[in-house]
Amino acid sequence: MKNILFALLAAFLLIGCGSNATDNQNIEPKLVVGKTLNNLTFDDQFGKSHTLSPNTYKLVFAFAKAPAHICNDFFDTKPDDYLAKHNAEFIADVSAAPSLIRSMFVLPGLKELKHTVLVINDRAVAAPYRKGMDTEKIVVVSIINKKITDIKTISTAEELQKTLEDDSPISILAPMINEALDTANNMMK
Repeated sequence: MKNILFALLAAFLLIGCGSNATDNQNIEPKLVVGKTLNNLTFDDQFGKSHTLSPNTYKLVFAFAKAPAHICNDFFDTKPDDYLAKHNAEFIADVSAAPSLIRSMFVLPGLKELKHTVLVINDRAVAAPYRKGMDTEKIVVVSIINKKITDIKTISTAEELQKTLEDDSPISILAPMINEALDTANNMMK
């Protein structure tokens, strides 16, 4: 009897946690150079809704467990305001994790982090961001006026640090340009 219950439980978990892969054929990718990211809103690990800050210049995406761990381990070594200081947002796609694992382990684990993690928790929402991306790497998207100007993939904490701490003229000017354009757009409404 115990074996039958165990087998039923295992079957339930495998069926209930199985892949619900969506048909990505007809999904338009969102992360494309030249495309605008209007109304980009995600909840953080505590359920608080966030939209892009006017001075955000870089979006760091982690679509899989390994790149997310690299990012979280890196950000854990930095001051609490590191992302804000570098005009960046960190977005973790946890939608691929089975729902039971996600609710029991992944989301509670994210709440222990000191940095803000914007969370993609739904496969349908994640699909257009994932489409065309190397999901096994960290994806860094640069934006000016919410328009994607560059997309790069990186693999290490060292590359992440170099990318976020870039002191090129555009990295210094872009957040100011973003904020000025946001102010101008708000004044014209």
